[in-house]
Amino acid sequence: MSPMRLSSVVLDAPDARQLAAFYQRLLGFVVREEEPDWVLIGPPGGGVGLAFQTEPAYVPPLWPDREPGEQQMMLHLDIEVDDLAAETARALAEGARLAEYQPQDDVRVLFDPAGHPFCLWTPES
Repeated sequence: MSPMRLSSVVLDAPDARQLAAFYQRLLGFVVREEEPDWVLIGPPGGGVGLAFQTEPAYVPPLWPDREPGEQQMMLHLDIEVDDLAAETARALAEGARLAEYQPQDDVRVLFDPAGHPFCLWTPES
């Protein structure tokens, strides 16, 4: 066994609790740990989780534009779905917004309520 194990990915946000609640609804995750400015959620059966920390100076990233001096996207989440249209509609109903630029037919790029880009995608048939 490796001495290191990835336990979570942490996203900054203006409100950690609000963003954690969005992903909790979207992914069906449960709260594992919670502090005033930090929340860890994860799959009910275990596995790598998502954590959120409040960052008062948070600036949403730009995507796909890359303007010098502006906050750039440093990572994004890829979320596999069975029905792209239905899950895109559900994500929008939960508070996501659709990116103007959509680079692929089998992927939908969205932004979470804090402006982090994430992708819904379907495996090739």
